Amino acid sequence: ISECTHVVMYFHHFQKLTPSVECTLQGSPRSPVYSADGDFIIGGVFSIHYQLYTVIYNYTTKPEPPRCAGSIDARELRFSRSMIFAIEEINNRMDLLPGIKLGYQIYDSCASVPVAVHVAFQLSNGQDPVFYKGSNCSRSGMVMAAIGESGSTPSISMSRIMGSFNIPQVSHYATCACLSDKQHYPNFFRTIPSDQFQADALAKLVKHFGWTWIGAVHSDSDYGNSGMASFLEAALREGICVEYSESFFRTDPGSKIQRVADAIRRSTAMVVVAFIASGDMRVLLEELDRAPPPPRQWIGSESWVTDTFMVRYSFCAGAIGVAIPQSVIPGLRDFLLGLSPSEAAASPLLTEFWEDAFNCSLTKSTSPAANNGECDGTEDLKRLENPYTKTSQLRVTNMVYKAAYAVAHAFHNALCRKINSTIQCDKFIKLNIFSEIKKVNFSQNGYHVSFDANGDPIAAYEVVNWQTTESGGTEVVTVGYYDASLPGGQQVQINRNITWMEGGSQVPVSVCSESCPPGTRKVLQKGKPICCYDCIPCPEGEISNMTDSPDCFPCPREFWPNANRDACIPKPVEFLSFDEVLSIILAAFSMSGVFLAIITAVIFFHHRTTPIVRANNSELSFLLLFALTLCFLCSLTFIGAPSEWSCMLRHTAFGITFVLCISCVLGKTIVVLMAFKATLPGSNAMKWFGPLQQRMTVMSFTFIQVIICIIWLVVSPPFPVKNLTTYKEKIILECALGSAVGFWAVLGYIGLLAVFCFVLAVLARKLPDNFNEAKMITFSMLIFCAVWITFIPAYVSSPGKFTVAVEIFAILASSFGLILCIFAPKCFIILCQPEKNTRKYLMTKK
Repeated sequence: ISECTHVVMYFHHFQKLTPSVECTLQGSPRSPVYSADGDFIIGGVFSIHYQLYTVIYNYTTKPEPPRCAGSIDARELRFSRSMIFAIEEINNRMDLLPGIKLGYQIYDSCASVPVAVHVAFQLSNGQDPVFYKGSNCSRSGMVMAAIGESGSTPSISMSRIMGSFNIPQVSHYATCACLSDKQHYPNFFRTIPSDQFQADALAKLVKHFGWTWIGAVHSDSDYGNSGMASFLEAALREGICVEYSESFFRTDPGSKIQRVADAIRRSTAMVVVAFIASGDMRVLLEELDRAPPPPRQWIGSESWVTDTFMVRYSFCAGAIGVAIPQSVIPGLRDFLLGLSPSEAAASPLLTEFWEDAFNCSLTKSTSPAANNGECDGTEDLKRLENPYTKTSQLRVTNMVYKAAYAVAHAFHNALCRKINSTIQCDKFIKLNIFSEIKKVNFSQNGYHVSFDANGDPIAAYEVVNWQTTESGGTEVVTVGYYDASLPGGQQVQINRNITWMEGGSQVPVSVCSESCPPGTRKVLQKGKPICCYDCIPCPEGEISNMTDSPDCFPCPREFWPNANRDACIPKPVEFLSFDEVLSIILAAFSMSGVFLAIITAVIFFHHRTTPIVRANNSELSFLLLFALTLCFLCSLTFIGAPSEWSCMLRHTAFGITFVLCISCVLGKTIVVLMAFKATLPGSNAMKWFGPLQQRMTVMSFTFIQVIICIIWLVVSPPFPVKNLTTYKEKIILECALGSAVGFWAVLGYIGLLAVFCFVLAVLARKLPDNFNEAKMITFSMLIFCAVWITFIPAYVSSPGKFTVAVEIFAILASSFGLILCIFAPKCFIILCQPEKNTRKYLMTKK
């Protein structure tokens, strides 16, 4: 087998080989881009070049070793140089690994899995191109730990290989949540938070600005697929809907990249969440830039949103995303920018970078930059504007720095001991760097470094925004932060103004349906995501008091929705109050009746000696007028808010006073009949129905009603109640009858007396004397019975306070009927026809 990349599965079982089996592997060792000797070697793997050189083989030639193509990723070059800076800084310290020198071998993976696998084998094998059998296998120059890779997919492949040799791998930029699985990747550690935290942060960021309808694009790689899966789960928890989700890889055919770009152009979602690796994002933005790009609010993952190379795509201005917090590494800027032409010429990688940056040639070889002339030595990196020289926002670079220090502290913990305030290190101690790196816990330049059980650090991000500068450029500005340790709802904090897409200052709207205001509820649209819905007003009696309420809720019994149906307000309480027009009219009629009864009594009293008054039984007449006055007054007890006393008073007073009235009328009727009988020869009827008997009759009939009322009040008296059933939207204050039997017994007794009186009056209506008032009593009883017969259905069917009004009307109507029919003719004769107020006229037969 000639290529390491073809024996991945072989090395998964490397440790199971018996010593008798020869394990020879020959291959072409890959040269590191940087290397330095030391007591212990640390490997480094970075995606310095943009892509892998692709060759289509026809099986007639031997495959060539993989090699890089494309331009240099200046940011990745900065990462690799930062690792060198950190190791050199560690070697110069006296408090960390004194007397021990760390070396390094840094490789370029070309952002390619095959090359990363090739490098992983080489780091595991050391510098020897041949593995020998059993315990004789060479371990000269074998790396003790590796830093990298920048991408998740290459890191996964490397971890599977290096994990078989217990070589710890500390990545600065591989964020795939899958790498937290210690069962599959036990040797993997990282100084950058997992994508699980980043996905949660992006989902909460989207939710924070009220976006519920978004598009999603991601790299078709372990980084993008795992990250987007985590984001979609978080988005679902936050109630965010995804209109589309597209994936691609930078090496995909142009037609596929174009299809993703067209999906973004056609979408209705104004927000696009891009969980994409930096190299993939560059390809997508180039495709979108071919035609007028659509106005979209971009939400970026850490991989590309802080890449200063990307800010040249001005149509992405206003993009926001999460980023590793900025940091300051003393001395790093001078180290990076202090690169001289002679140092660059000593390294093929730095030579390529120098020539591309300054369009000149450092050597006289035939390089693409040779046509631009030779470099004259005046080139200065400090005047260069590219991602390598931009050290004002060190984010991922600090992750590289922390990774190098994490490995160094693991070495220190394994090799060094503090004896009498002096640190002494023994480089010949048998190392188990894998177990030591799990336990590192230190701070460097104010940055804490430790790993949890999954090999992950504590999660914290800055919220960054692409803002246009005064010069017309675009810069990445920190506008807030995300802290996973804070309570829900407080994790996203924005403390600076944000520039949105197209330079807007207002948060763009991206929803499938506008929010349902309070007073409505959401009804999902059939066949569409949960973010697409219609707003339906709450039904009668129900409210919703929050935006986008899924349901409406009924109000408590004594409450009713307001006009907007977003709050429950107390139901208005209705009763027949004294300040209503209807109450004023009824009270006026009541007082008019009282005044009329009093005036009639005065007239009768003033003419009490006249024949017409004496002939009509003045005693019963005055008692009847008194009873009618009480009837008029008792109608007032029905007006006003019901109380326990008023409820008991209004029904009993009404029942007793009306029985008193009917008793008086009945007495007058009996007197008429007895008086006629007394005129017959040999009759002594009046002896049996004299004044005493008349009084006893009235009192007896009235006393019976009093007994009925007392029993009613004792057993189950009327009481005030809130009627919530007649009207849904208001409360009727009324008097419950208590005992319906008692109420109808009172009415029935009144009706019985009225019918009896009516029958007697009918019998006496044709008596011949002029003083006979039986006709007037008959007519008054006819009116009384008609009123109360019609009262029953009207009382039962009248709603609310009108029930009380009907009862008052019946009382007043029957009272006016009695006073007008019985007393009006007599008052008319007394006042207007005094010539008829004589005994002779009254005794004249008709």
